[in-house]
Amino acid sequence: MESHIALRADNIVKYFYEPEKFQVLKGISFEVKKGEFLALTGKSGSGKSTLLYVLSTMDTDYEGQLHLNGEALTGRTQNQLAAFRNEHIGFVFQFHYLLTDFTVLDNVMLPALKLNKKSRAEIEEKAYQNLKLLGLDGQALKLASRLSGGQQQRVAIARALINDPAVIMGDEPTGNLDSKNTQNVFEIFRELAHERGQTIIAVTHDEDFARNSDRIIDMSDGLIV
Repeated sequence: MESHIALRADNIVKYFYEPEKFQVLKGISFEVKKGEFLALTGKSGSGKSTLLYVLSTMDTDYEGQLHLNGEALTGRTQNQLAAFRNEHIGFVFQFHYLLTDFTVLDNVMLPALKLNKKSRAEIEEKAYQNLKLLGLDGQALKLASRLSGGQQQRVAIARALINDPAVIMGDEPTGNLDSKNTQNVFEIFRELAHERGQTIIAVTHDEDFARNSDRIIDMSDGLIV
């Protein structure tokens, strides 16, 4: 696989079986370059969130082939995929999923502690760097519950970056935010892509957010339009 490609999907087909058999993804193929900020758009029911779930390796019940960072992921066990995800994919969801009884710093460190490839001191240093990048180093020792919604979402981005993932995947990452914080998160993503070469794939309903990304993949009825 070419070294400049972060992710490649080849002919991804997906069925739902409840209440009856229904084809939700109809042979989706595309590539995402390293350092590209891609927006996945489409009406509810278009298949965009289902596609993100397949791309994220959380859903393995599909036909076709998925490559991420040059590695074929189709056919791996759940345990292999969980380990791969923790190391190579960062997640930012609509809801931040922070542990509210933990400090901001502890939340950011968690995926790296789980990966267990660096010392705790190195991980803490990296977590502080990420929080500084996102303008939150002054909040590091606060409980996550004490932060505003916009700050919590920035902590979630810092956490997503901690293992230097190949790809950050966002599922409506600005869905719970007001326009000012939406703009904030968008600018962070753009800076990460353009200045740090971070690949970002985000499902969004926000037209401004999508329009300002590098590329839009618009879906309708399980196909790329």
